[in-house]
Amino acid sequence: MFVLIIGGDSTGIQLAAFLIDQRHTVRLIEHRPEALARIHLQIPTEAVYEGRFTDLDVLEQAGIRRADTVVACMSNDADNLLLSALAHNLFGVPRTIGRINDPTHAWLFDETFQVDVALNEATILAHLIEEEISLGDMMTLLKLRRGEYSLVEVVITSGAKAAGMAIKDLPLPEQCVIAAIIRPGGMVLPRGDTTLEVGDEVLAITDSQGEAQLAELFSDES
Repeated sequence: MFVLIIGGDSTGIQLAAFLIDQRHTVRLIEHRPEALARIHLQIPTEAVYEGRFTDLDVLEQAGIRRADTVVACMSNDADNLLLSALAHNLFGVPRTIGRINDPTHAWLFDETFQVDVALNEATILAHLIEEEISLGDMMTLLKLRRGEYSLVEVVITSGAKAAGMAIKDLPLPEQCVIAAIIRPGGMVLPRGDTTLEVGDEVLAITDSQGEAQLAELFSDES
């Protein structure tokens, strides 16, 4: 996948580095000299294009017409909205992702400005904090299908309801699968007759409603 990122602050740099590690084709556009100095230290020089997104020649040189996704990752919401509209309407980019810096501007990031996915960092952080508080010792490792499902991890304690129970006897949520059990001796592939032991590290995939039920099932009852 070819991803064009505009905006070279820490978020843009980390996103570019991650996507490059995942073997995607990435181009990052930035015009600020101080930001460019940091960027060149963290991602390959051939992935960096110097210039402003309002310079259409720079966008062309970076390959915007071939991009599968454009990420508007600048610190100014008006710039991110303008770029999303340009990418869709002028260059025919099939997918745009817009970063929201000020939560009060979130309502603007919709199909009116051709934003396919709006990333409100403040809201994301608030949800993550709320989730970690509400789920106790359960940790969310990965979000799937735009947050519809989660890969979660929890360690079975001596006071947990699930301790000593076979998987087939667990009152698991309907949308839940035990994916793996990690023990000191190695990983155990879960079967119906597999009994959960104290100290087991359980990896499960579940939906948002199932997370709360799993947290109660695996939490210490004391």
